Amino acid sequence: MTSTTEKIDFKKSLDSYQAKRGVFRVVDVPELQYLMIDGHGDPNTSAEYQAALEALYPVAFKLKFASKKELGRDYVVPPLEGLWWAADMASFTEARDKSQWDWTMMIMVPEWIDEAMVADTIALVGERDAPARLADVRLERLAEGECVQTLHVGSYDDEGPVLQRLHEEFIPERGMQMRGKHHEIYLSDARRVVPERLRTVLRQSVARE
Repeated sequence: MTSTTEKIDFKKSLDSYQAKRGVFRVVDVPELQYLMIDGHGDPNTSAEYQAALEALYPVAFKLKFASKKELGRDYVVPPLEGLWWAADMASFTEARDKSQWDWTMMIMVPEWIDEAMVADTIALVGERDAPARLADVRLERLAEGECVQTLHVGSYDDEGPVLQRLHEEFIPERGMQMRGKHHEIYLSDARRVVPERLRTVLRQSVARE
């Protein structure tokens, strides 16, 4: 059993969390499991989005404490991540029409945490002041495989040109095609970091033609 003095930080130990600004990198992302919750609409104005985070975070942090107490395995809660998609993918690049976006917000959890522990933790969170969308939180695996990713530094609203280069230049020029959903990893806390310094991993899973 891992000692409680060893706190794992998956942002540092997993290569799939590594990205550099201005560099598109091909990376093989292992199958991972996440707490997930779905929704639709502009994350800046949607009450549904805020309610999703209010349900997701308490479960993630109580899982971490349960893991340390019950299993002797401690870790840093990984960053918030999001899968994004729309009927017209141009809404991510040229239009940036956030009202058309669908999303799954998620937080990765270690392999040693099972569905029973997640269920117990959700029940514990629900014992007092249960978040409105608590029942929508689920544990699900995601296998992205080969992906291309880069680090975007700046406002989320400035991602468009980077995504255009990724989608329209880098991926097709290397004989790849996009598959799956647009994936973002939020390395910065938008509540505490000014927009121009936000650090976000932009990821797109790909297939070889």
